[in-house]
Amino acid sequence: MRDKKDNATFDLPGFEPAPLDDAAVVPSTDLAPAKRPRARRTGQKQEQLMLMNLAETDASGLPVWKHDPDLDLTGLPVWKPAS
Repeated sequence: MRDKKDNATFDLPGFEPAPLDDAAVVPSTDLAPAKRPRARRTGQKQEQLMLMNLAETDASGLPVWKHDPDLDLTGLPVWKPAS
């Protein structure tokens, strides 16, 4: 479904286009605000962070799998009897 422009609105009384007026076409230079140059915004300076103490990753960027005796192969904890 696509939207269509409602042209019927302009057929209603009071919605006719305004008549062209010579005073409206020529802008007055007396009322124009003075143009000031814009101040340039500078972005925040980037800095290099030291990436230390990160887990080892493989070529895909995923953490390297390490065997944990408290977890099974699915990553769920191994239940042990209470001592």
